[in-house]
Amino acid sequence: MAMESIAKAVTAGATQKRACEVVGIRDRTLQNWCKEGVNDRRTTVRKVPKNKLSQQEREAIMAICNNEDFKNLSPKQIVPSLADKGIYMASESSFYRILRDADQLKHRGRSASPATTKKPEPYTADGPNQLWSWDITYLASNLKGMFFYLYLFMDIYSRKIVGWEVYKNESSEQAADVLRKTKLAEALATNHEVVLHSDNGSPMKGATMLATMQKLGMVPSFSRPSVSNDNPFSESLFKTLKYVPSYPSKPFENVEDARQWVATFVEWYNDSHRHSGLKFVTPTQRHNGKDKALLRRRKYIYEQAKKRHPERWSGETRNWNHEAKVMLNPLNEQLDDKVKKAA
Repeated sequence: MAMESIAKAVTAGATQKRACEVVGIRDRTLQNWCKEGVNDRRTTVRKVPKNKLSQQEREAIMAICNNEDFKNLSPKQIVPSLADKGIYMASESSFYRILRDADQLKHRGRSASPATTKKPEPYTADGPNQLWSWDITYLASNLKGMFFYLYLFMDIYSRKIVGWEVYKNESSEQAADVLRKTKLAEALATNHEVVLHSDNGSPMKGATMLATMQKLGMVPSFSRPSVSNDNPFSESLFKTLKYVPSYPSKPFENVEDARQWVATFVEWYNDSHRHSGLKFVTPTQRHNGKDKALLRRRKYIYEQAKKRHPERWSGETRNWNHEAKVMLNPLNEQLDDKVKKAA
């Protein structure tokens, strides 16, 4: 096609070099094409791959995949099964490609799609005793294979440990007993509603525990099965407990020793531990509302320091603003809003 166009242009009076430039080649290239008898090497001819499966072979593979014996199996299982029968039709990747082209790259036959569990309901707390989280963790005993069980209830807004107890075993009845004591300790009215979040363990969903929650006006909230991130506050608290320097290097001798140590830890955690998630005030200070004045005081101190030596500050002073709300399992859009506000 290109050579014919150039010949017509030359016949009409154009130079060969100029005609080649218009077509997009050099005159030397035209000379080589003429010697080799090629019209236009730029014309790409798609060659059919030698290993391409024929339409008949593709249809045979589809028939095998939808066969009664194989319709519930994946290509990873079909290909070896055929090989055991002395049959090789194509590779696993070819099977997958053919199924994808036929829009059958999914669970076929009676095979069901993986179950998806809905994310827990998001909750927000803007004050204490609105949203609690609880869980059970193991405490090693001096008998190999035996443990003590620490039941721990915390307020998500303030991170304060509001209730706890150590038992020799796990049970819904014991969890319900700790819950009743916790509500009494916090002096909550009978009609005071609290959302109580936990994982899916049997003590958490036992009949006695659920009945007690209903009686006490507690709203149950549960994590997805095997998803620890749905209960991050309790998980974080347990990590602090297990890695605190005072945690015993040896197992507890008996349940009373375990209770005594936990009582000491709870007192330290609530009243002395400056929590990094609370702008380094103690859980008790936030629970009682005293953190607001402390944070305002810190902000004033930092601003005064900046006024005295502005050259030492490259930007704003440290953020000591009071975090008014805490979210449990927030939706993605809620997280985006929080990031925007922080920025």
